[in-house]
Amino acid sequence: MPHHKSAKKRLKTSDERRQRNRANRAQLRSSVKDFRRQVASGAEGEQPADLSRMYSLLDLQARKGIIHPNKAARLKSRLAALGQK
Repeated sequence: MPHHKSAKKRLKTSDERRQRNRANRAQLRSSVKDFRRQVASGAEGEQPADLSRMYSLLDLQARKGIIHPNKAARLKSRLAALGQK
């Protein structure tokens, strides 16, 4: 239990950030899974727009620090390769 006023605030803000980061990470994972499902199902018509949307989402999460920039690059590469098949 924090004893100082600043420590109490730090506890509150870190909890808010943790919850926000978890929600962002969950949304990112769901989007990646949905994209992979869409490619696997054979919906070819909307793929380039969805791929560019995934790129921007991954770049945004990497910029915010939710995921590592190298992980974003790796995922973008893998999604592009998946779209090529």
